[in-house]
Amino acid sequence: MADRSTADVIVVGGGIIGLSIAWRAARSGRSVQLVDPAPAQGATFAAAGMLAPVSEYNFQEDALLPAMRESAALYPGFVRELEPVDEAVGYLRNETLLVGVDHGDRQALADLHAAHRRAQLDVEPLTTSDARIREPLLGPRVTSVYRVAGDHQIDPRMLAARLLDELVRAARQGRQVGIVRVQAVGLLHLDRAADDSDVIGVRLADGTTIGGAEVVLANGVGARAIQGLPGRLDLPLRLVYGDVLRLRVPERLRHLLRSTVRALVHGESVYLVPRSDGTLVVGATQREDGLDAVSAGGVHRLLRDAQQVVPAVGELPLIEATARPRPGTPDNAPLLGRVRSRNGAAVPGLVVATGFFRHGVLLAPLAADIALGLIDGRADPRWSPFRPDRFTTAPADLLAERLHR
Repeated sequence: MADRSTADVIVVGGGIIGLSIAWRAARSGRSVQLVDPAPAQGATFAAAGMLAPVSEYNFQEDALLPAMRESAALYPGFVRELEPVDEAVGYLRNETLLVGVDHGDRQALADLHAAHRRAQLDVEPLTTSDARIREPLLGPRVTSVYRVAGDHQIDPRMLAARLLDELVRAARQGRQVGIVRVQAVGLLHLDRAADDSDVIGVRLADGTTIGGAEVVLANGVGARAIQGLPGRLDLPLRLVYGDVLRLRVPERLRHLLRSTVRALVHGESVYLVPRSDGTLVVGATQREDGLDAVSAGGVHRLLRDAQQVVPAVGELPLIEATARPRPGTPDNAPLLGRVRSRNGAAVPGLVVATGFFRHGVLLAPLAADIALGLIDGRADPRWSPFRPDRFTTAPADLLAERLHR
């Protein structure tokens, strides 16, 4: 079997998580190989890029809130390292409005606001007249509004392109950085007969291999199909599709929205994200029907509901409809960390970073920090609830130890 190269770090997966980890690893002076046949063309391509730990707060995701808030706080420095000018990666510090249109929506937002208060999150109720001073084109059906000043946005396509550019530039400067546009299909182990032994590289679809001191699996749902995963490891990833629309805002409606608007419309969620390039992102459905294409019903619902919130949306040209699968987990939290072998020790040479579901863009800076810390031999116990083997049946000795506690 031919060997393409060796690297200190092999990152499998070129979405926003994998790109961020590869970039951080390269900045640390390590040699890096990013493995993906089409970088940034999966969930990252469709993502709206809302950096919204507060407005994304969900009652069932309390354990994820500290990570979301920390990662959002990391973004200004993360962007500054990439590009001194925020706009170059589409980083906008505009606020977010949470709105509702009927009685049920008002009650749901009131319940959410009560949860925000209990979690000590900064959310301000607005009167509809105050809201329309901020956003004059909000529709007459909008009757409930909350302001989240600290929830911002970034353009994931611009950010991913910038990260790719940095990796390419590093390679051209003679640093040991490469992008391998071939699919990874398996892990290589020090002991070929023991899938719990040290991971020493990856095998590619073209029959070649790459040797590496550390392999980071950041390829979304594709991680579950990688051959040679440690025998006990269960990666319960599911495909959650989202339909996302992009519309062009003509000059006469250039100030259609200044804020990101997240709305409930008769109990259905829709968001409207104004981009600095004069487009508007409208999304997103959430479906697990296996349809690997844009859903006509999803497009209809998004446009219908968006016009309930901002009627002028009906005057905009629709320029793109996209559907991509996001990797979901049973608790909607990521699979991030090292994997225990059958004897309870971490499998050397392997870090898993997948299952980010709706929060991949938001959590990218923190995921990169955590992954690099693990590679450096530093594990942060705050993120142990995200261990990638938490859904794996524990061996008898570990289970007994837990019961004893």
